[in-house]
Formats: sequence, C-alpha cells, structure tokens
Amino acid sequence: MLVVLGVSLVGYFSGTAKAVSYENTNLYYKGKDDSDAVSLMFNVYESSENVTKIADILDEYGAKATFFIGGSWADDNVDCVREIYKRGHELGSHGYFHKDHSAMTYNSNLEEIRPSVKLLEMICGKKIDLFAPPSGAFCEETLSVCAFLDMKVIMWSRDTIDWRDKDVNLICKRATQNLKGGEFILMHPKDVTVEALPEILTYIRENGLKTATVSQNLGE
Repeated sequence: MLVVLGVSLVGYFSGTAKAVSYENTNLYYKGKDDSDAVSLMFNVYESSENVTKIADILDEYGAKATFFIGGSWADDNVDCVREIYKRGHELGSHGYFHKDHSAMTYNSNLEEIRPSVKLLEMICGKKIDLFAPPSGAFCEETLSVCAFLDMKVIMWSRDTIDWRDKDVNLICKRATQNLKGGEFILMHPKDVTVEALPEILTYIRENGLKTATVSQNLGE
C-alpha cells in the first residue's frame, strides 16, 4: 500500500506553478558565522539498519541532526522515518527518485520535489521546508521551485565522501579538521559512517562545539 501511496502522490501533487526569480530563493552552505554549533546532515536513500544505528549513537551523545530523506525510500520505510522524527531529529527532502536536478526543467523539478515533501509531511505531521539536492546538483529552476514551495535549498561546507571512501580516519578528518561553528557536515548511512560517528561527536564535544539541526543553525 505504501508504494501505491508514493506513486499516487507523484500524480496528485505534480501540478505546475509560476516560477519565481533566483533572487527570491534561499540557498545555504552553512549556518551563521557566530554559531557555536555544527549540523550533521545525513542524506538517506538506503539502509534503515544503519539509519537506526546512527540515531542510536546520536541519542547516546545527546546530539540532534537533520536527515534528508528520499521519497521513494521513505515510501518503503515509513516506520523508520517516523522514528527519526520522534527522536527529535529534523527531516528534510532529498527528492523522490534521486534525480539530477541540474538537468531538469522547472516543472520536472516541481514534480520531483513536491511529492517527496508531501509524503514526509504525511508521515511526521510537520511542515517540511528544507531540500538537499541529490549529489548537490541544482539549477535556477530548482531554486525557483523551492522558492515557490517556501523551502530552503541546503548544501554543505564539508563533504565526508563516505559513500566512496571506506577509511574511518579519513572520514573523521574530513568532518572535523579545523571545524568551525555554523558548518554543515554531509554524511550518508554507510557502515564507515556508523563506525566514524562516535569519534566525530567526541571531537565536537571536546572542542567547545555542539550539534544543532540545520534550521537551528540558520537561527530559526
């Protein structure tokens, strides 16, 4: 039934809307410069098991994070998505089918983003206003769609590249070297990330920083 729900949402929420200008769009690579917090961001299209492990580690350290969820994954893992939200973490959209938004028209961007937002809102009962484009790929049409949907487009200041590299020390170094408040750290639910996360959280704690959701780090 959940799969059918996802497909029906794509059809129902794929209407067109007037594009707005680039200048009216919010695009962020980090939080405020005077922040004493960093934001851990997890882009999710896989592995409910590792997502749960990550949530458990975050709980152990009293940390909060922002999870950008793919709609097609959320459709098949509703309980996991709901559990993340119940634990006090922030949810954002990562699109529906992990497409290249930089090569898409305005209407195609809308048809990919809006159903994922509506599905997440149905699952958690809260407005979703953050979008992280898959692979960091976007174009002016993507930004215009997000402005129309009253959403912020979220990038990152640090990429752990954990989807490619399996070296725990390398992942930790990318996440923490010269880390400053306000930074957005990009990760994925990979085995190496689960292994590296306690060290990353320990570094944050021992260096006078704390964790915050993306929205908190933006001052909201």
